[in-house]
Amino acid sequence: MRIALLLLGFGHVARRFVRLLDESRDALGALDIDAVVVGIATRRRGARMDVAGLDAVRIALQEAESGAIGPASVPSALEWFSRLRSQEIEARVLVETTPLDVRSGEPAISHVRAGLAGGAHVITANKGPVAFAWHTLAREAQTAGVSFLFEGAVMDGIPIFNLVRETMPAVTIHGFRGVINSTTNFMLDALERGGAFDDALRQMQAAGVAEADPSLDLDGWDAAAKTAALANVLLGAETTPPAIAREGIGRDTAARAVAERAAGRRLKLVASTAGRGRACAAAVRLEALDLSDPLAILDGQANALELDTTPLGRVVITQRDGGLEKTAYALLADLVTVARRVRHGAPPRTAN
Repeated sequence: MRIALLLLGFGHVARRFVRLLDESRDALGALDIDAVVVGIATRRRGARMDVAGLDAVRIALQEAESGAIGPASVPSALEWFSRLRSQEIEARVLVETTPLDVRSGEPAISHVRAGLAGGAHVITANKGPVAFAWHTLAREAQTAGVSFLFEGAVMDGIPIFNLVRETMPAVTIHGFRGVINSTTNFMLDALERGGAFDDALRQMQAAGVAEADPSLDLDGWDAAAKTAALANVLLGAETTPPAIAREGIGRDTAARAVAERAAGRRLKLVASTAGRGRACAAAVRLEALDLSDPLAILDGQANALELDTTPLGRVVITQRDGGLEKTAYALLADLVTVARRVRHGAPPRTAN
């Protein structure tokens, strides 16, 4: 199955994704998936498009050296997908990885809508569209007969949305709690051991894990956006990041982290909810957790989410090792889901 990919955004995650595509050629081939990058478009570094396919790995290397991808003037996503209609392609996929705008979710929401309107499946690692416009975008995807998938938007490669969608039929989720921001968890872990705040932040920036604007992590905005996305999809909420009670970390957090550890507890930035639908209340707060708490064991970049369900009770899924390749893998997994749906003629589902 030949799948054409148009990449909007070409930062750390997208560059790791194209390398993972190359590394996974044999595995994808065994699934009869021939994924071809036909376009790469960025806001500041230009774009390059070719219906015959691009050597995206080579472009990533060149971009790292020169800082440019191609000319600034390129067709819009909608125009480009229209051009692809005449090609020998079984599926067209927009891969959206532009930076998060926590105040509006734009321009990512408009990118997703353009892809759906152009008859393309959309996969994204951007939290904005799901945190601000999940219900609207889900309806538009269903009307267009395409998929809108976003496994990498919340917990790197942990299959949270896929887990619920595919393996929890007839389960009711009442709420969740979790540690869902890798940067702050890494930093709290370092601070409680006497590490320096700025040193820990620099490590996360060097690894490409921290947001381009680190205040999104430090002030709790990234966790709030992820909380909104989870609440909207899993609990039928209609919330947005600004509506979520929010707390972050700062240099003055170090003394508290050290004190809590000395008292036999660990300080964690915890996202939690209570209630469903419009009654859903969500928050991101610093909490001192007993060492017996499954969230207290999380070191470094580890994340975890605990779902409160009926009839399964509390279900905890943990990722002990974070990193760019995990988020890139989530995009790859969504791509495989698209291919399977196209192959079997399965209609898109409103729940992811």
